[in-house]
Amino acid sequence: MAAVTETWRRHIVGQLKHRDLNQHHRFQDLIRFYTRLLEKTSLTKGILSCSVRRPSSDRSSVSSLLHQNNDLKKTTGELAYQVLELQQQIKIKECVLEEQRARRVEDGSRLEGALGARRVLQRRVETVQEENGALKRKYDELLELQRREETKLREETVRGEHLLEDLIHLKTQAAAHMNSRNQRRSRAREANLLKELQTAARSKVTVDSCSSAPTSRSASPKSDPQQAWTDGGPVRRFRSLSASSPRILSSFRDLFEKRRGHSVCSLEEDLVFPVRFSSSARVPVRALQVLEAHEQGINAVRFSSSCQLLATGGTDREIKLWEVRSGSLTHRSTLDGSTEGITCIEFDPAGFRILAASYDKSALLWRLDDSVPKLTLTGHSRKVTAARFSGLHQVVTGSADRTIRLWDLQRAACVKVVEVSSYCSDLVCCENSVISGHFDSKIRVWDSRTERCVQELLVQGKVTSLDISSDQRQLLSCCRDDCLQLVDLRGRSNERVCFRADGFKCGSDSSKAVISPDGCFLAAGSADGAVYIWNVSTGNLETRLPDRHSSSISAVAWSMSGEYVVSVDKSRRAVLWSDI
Repeated sequence: MAAVTETWRRHIVGQLKHRDLNQHHRFQDLIRFYTRLLEKTSLTKGILSCSVRRPSSDRSSVSSLLHQNNDLKKTTGELAYQVLELQQQIKIKECVLEEQRARRVEDGSRLEGALGARRVLQRRVETVQEENGALKRKYDELLELQRREETKLREETVRGEHLLEDLIHLKTQAAAHMNSRNQRRSRAREANLLKELQTAARSKVTVDSCSSAPTSRSASPKSDPQQAWTDGGPVRRFRSLSASSPRILSSFRDLFEKRRGHSVCSLEEDLVFPVRFSSSARVPVRALQVLEAHEQGINAVRFSSSCQLLATGGTDREIKLWEVRSGSLTHRSTLDGSTEGITCIEFDPAGFRILAASYDKSALLWRLDDSVPKLTLTGHSRKVTAARFSGLHQVVTGSADRTIRLWDLQRAACVKVVEVSSYCSDLVCCENSVISGHFDSKIRVWDSRTERCVQELLVQGKVTSLDISSDQRQLLSCCRDDCLQLVDLRGRSNERVCFRADGFKCGSDSSKAVISPDGCFLAAGSADGAVYIWNVSTGNLETRLPDRHSSSISAVAWSMSGEYVVSVDKSRRAVLWSDI
């Protein structure tokens, strides 16, 4: 207990000494002035006491002392005033010190908070730097992987081009070999047939006039000019087919029969030639059915010649077949095989096959009863924008690579290539001619026999589609200048009629317009999602069908019966229109 008390006392004494030291430093000037004042006061008192003890001193000395006393009083007052001023200054400085101390405490707390925030930010910076380093390393790895993949892609592209060239070369060799073999076989059959005919001509046959001659011929009064009489009876020399006729008939049949070993066409397709009919077209007034036909945008639509089937193709790489019955569309089947989106669809004249152009630089041919392509036509270097039948066994394709190619389906080979100076957007075929539309605002007419361009028609914008009337007398072009042009193909002047409408706008570089089967109306889809129909005879807008499409219409098709119109758009929607 005594030790605790002693410690407490030492602590109090230390605190007092510390306070005395602080106060001494603060009031040192005041103490010094006060000490001087006391010294002067004591001196004055001593002088006065001396004057009292020695009353006999001189008057001059007294007056001098009085004068000094007055000075001392004045000095004392001044010093007292200075003391007061110094005390006031001390109080002011104490207030300033207190404010500075409070500000220092506040600044200290703020500094501490700033230091804490700085530490937090430093940790965040370090974390972000580490993440950036990891991302940089990952980016470098991905960049290196991209370089390797690009190198592989270039190598594979070069390899694919080489393989394509080799494939085309092999197909060409195979076609030449097959043609040579067929020619040798044909010559051999002809030689055998000639030999058999000569053998049959030299053979002699004895005929019994009573048994072998027909009744009508025996009753005839005229005698056979080649009949000769011998001593044994009538002997007749003639070219007999009795013994050799089966072989000769077989040779004839083999000579004129089609060789189908490499053909994609069946016997039914060769024998059936449906006749196109053009019914009076009816202007649609209402939508009978609206459906989401594909998983992605639809680029092409086409009716079959029988009007019982509808085909749609889109960017989902599929062609869907729909049965048209009683004003509705029913899904029938899906045709696969394209590796990229479909750009164009065409039914063959017989109605057994369907042809499609694709973004994968090829054209594909299907039989309607098989979902796998029967034939793939490769050779273009960019996307194929159009594919049309130019005959039962011939196909014409147009591409963005500025070429038009003619294909033989029986040989599965390209037989003609025409170089064009511009992107081919669409084409149509008529007798001995191919008509193509291009991005250089020109329509070109080609003679399919000479492969020469015989005519060029200048339009006012990029050609997006072409369509030809059923009688092949009128050509319809749709252009990016928001205008449809109907060209008369019968004369050399190629008279044209332009069709426009308020609100109509061509929605894309592949928008397709059509002519009605009777040639009396034109139909096209607009960027505003409406179908516009014009009357050819008056040149005026016949009707506008809105409110069923939510995006730009890409293609329109009119059935050969004239009863239905189908429009498709980029948002997967197909709409069936009619006046029923």
